[in-house]
Amino acid sequence: MAEYIGFIGLGSMGLPMTRVLADAGYAMRVYDVSTEACDRAAAIGDVSVCDDVSGVAGAVDVLLTCVPNDAILRELYLGDKGVRDTARGDQISIDCSTVSPSLTREINQTLSEQRVSHLDASMLGSIPQAESGQIGFVVGGDQATFDKVLPLLNVLGKMVKYVGGSGSGNQVKLIHQTLVAGHAVAVAEALSLCMATETDLDAFYDVVCNGGGFAYSRYLEKRTPRMRAGDFSPLFMLDLMAKDAGLARDLAREVSMATPLLDRVLETFDLAQKAGYGREDFSAVARVYEKNVGRHLNEH
Repeated sequence: MAEYIGFIGLGSMGLPMTRVLADAGYAMRVYDVSTEACDRAAAIGDVSVCDDVSGVAGAVDVLLTCVPNDAILRELYLGDKGVRDTARGDQISIDCSTVSPSLTREINQTLSEQRVSHLDASMLGSIPQAESGQIGFVVGGDQATFDKVLPLLNVLGKMVKYVGGSGSGNQVKLIHQTLVAGHAVAVAEALSLCMATETDLDAFYDVVCNGGGFAYSRYLEKRTPRMRAGDFSPLFMLDLMAKDAGLARDLAREVSMATPLLDRVLETFDLAQKAGYGREDFSAVARVYEKNVGRHLNEH
């Protein structure tokens, strides 16, 4: 077990991951720009809250990070007094954010010059999985480094999959998100068609989940009851799903690939964001369709 584990980014995923690691006996040093997040972390046993990035990056054996987007990650790692400037070397960094593979590779190359081994470990799952230590990790980077931190990642995750060199974890995650975003829009459209045609929603749900046909998806099974109850509280924010799907489209553009289906999915997410649903769960994309048919899922 490493002497100290660092965690920077104590949001909806980072804070419960910190708690899981502390409960497993790891001594933690953590930091977040949010004072409120730091206060919550301070209430966890064996967690030392630092004043800045250097207090974490300069003092730990393994550093984990989890932030919302490329801009914040670039500043965290490559900005003034970021990880690049303050890490002591001979360390391992593991970024759990979902970001551009090109940025991950840039960070990896830069940190290697500081004798820091960098992994991208994109996550599958949301808040309940983070709280229970059941996250899925898709990991890219040096395999020998991956082997060293596998016991640590196994504390946090139920599936830890090495998928290739630097940036590979991000690439797999982004392509994965094209399917998730597509499911969200497809399910919203199907449920709204039920409402528009007076089709029994409960019967439709039972047929899809239990009938053995190929329309089944885990998203439909898990999110439909929440939508039927009018519950769009964020397990994974719509803004973040739109960001992920947009990065996937950027990835496709880098190889000159057209993505007509993803383009339409992103148009629908854009409508949801413009309607003010960005900070709700990404299933709130269904509200675009509710407005179109003039009915709400929790009223049917």
